[in-house]
Amino acid sequence: PSWQAAAPPSEPAVPQPLAPSRPENAGLGSVPAAASPLAERAAGGARFARGQLIHALLQHLPALEPAARQAAARRFLARPGHGLAAADVDAVVAEVMALLEAPGLAPLFGAAGRAEVPVTGLVAGQVVGGVIDRLAVLAERVLIADYKTNRTAPARVEQVPVLYLRQMAAYRAVLRAAFPGRAVECLLVWTTGARIMALPETLLDRHAPGAGPAA
Repeated sequence: PSWQAAAPPSEPAVPQPLAPSRPENAGLGSVPAAASPLAERAAGGARFARGQLIHALLQHLPALEPAARQAAARRFLARPGHGLAAADVDAVVAEVMALLEAPGLAPLFGAAGRAEVPVTGLVAGQVVGGVIDRLAVLAERVLIADYKTNRTAPARVEQVPVLYLRQMAAYRAVLRAAFPGRAVECLLVWTTGARIMALPETLLDRHAPGAGPAA
């Protein structure tokens, strides 16, 4: 009868969360082995503490005048609580300064650069959320970088682990929606050896949210 209440519509599917640092099928492939001499001889979580120190320096040093950065880095690393030997302080300072002075990273560490930027978005039915190590929103493009500490960079970009590619492809998807019309360029920054690796669009396309299993 016309007076009989109709059944309520079906509930829409709930978007599934996707943490870029732990994407689905991330078990495909392994991450590079630890590379730093300090990381190799450190026990327990000491190598992770070293990575945290590098992250902290790359986050805060760009706020200082370039001439003051190296001395500030040494003062920070020399604090007794960090437990670093003088040779280890020298090694970390050299890595960090090489990155801060790299021409390819200048926009990220310049006036437009921001550190530890949280991002969240809905991409291909998945909620993507994470924190970008360094981001610069420029007039015609958006540049993002993710730091890889205590790891040896692969010889070729095609050898980058699936875990990292899916992480960066997810960030790229969110930023494309936030900044339509601007290219989003993704970099992996391997702190050991100060190697900067640009990730090609076509490579990231294969690992974007919703693209299906990795090839």
